[in-house]
Amino acid sequence: MDSLLREVRPMVVRYCRARLARVSGLAHYSDDVAQEVCVALLSALPRYEDRGRPFASFVYGIAAHKVADTLRVAGRTETVPTDTLPERADEGPGPEEAAVRVIEAQKARELLDELPEQQRRLLVMRVIVGLTADETGHVLGMSAGAVRVAQHRAIARLRKVAVAQRLLP
Repeated sequence: MDSLLREVRPMVVRYCRARLARVSGLAHYSDDVAQEVCVALLSALPRYEDRGRPFASFVYGIAAHKVADTLRVAGRTETVPTDTLPERADEGPGPEEAAVRVIEAQKARELLDELPEQQRRLLVMRVIVGLTADETGHVLGMSAGAVRVAQHRAIARLRKVAVAQRLLP
């Protein structure tokens, strides 16, 4: 189980961060959601049946449900400030860097929103999550070659949109 979690956890964390970062204020939940995915994976492991699809598809299915649950719960709750102080100084990015990151992430999301859903999902899986063409193909029901071609077309389309919006020279 340890070796399985060492192998799976990084890709689950990347997936959760990519999905939750799209919603303002939820990026900080990504590590917790990734942990929930790992726990759910371990409990679902006895029921796993090899149906010729990569194991990563099984993992991403669980992750997608956990992310959806988090998004659903976040839509119903509000965050309440606390009176406690952190034990250590915040070593994260300062306000300026955080603002720049938010603006750049928003621009990237807007560019991705210009793509059809299938191309957007493909780029998220390949570029942000880091899946191989074969793994992405199994999730999306495409061959690895078709994934590579679709990825090339999606990037070319993004480039055209970025040039049209004067984001690129």
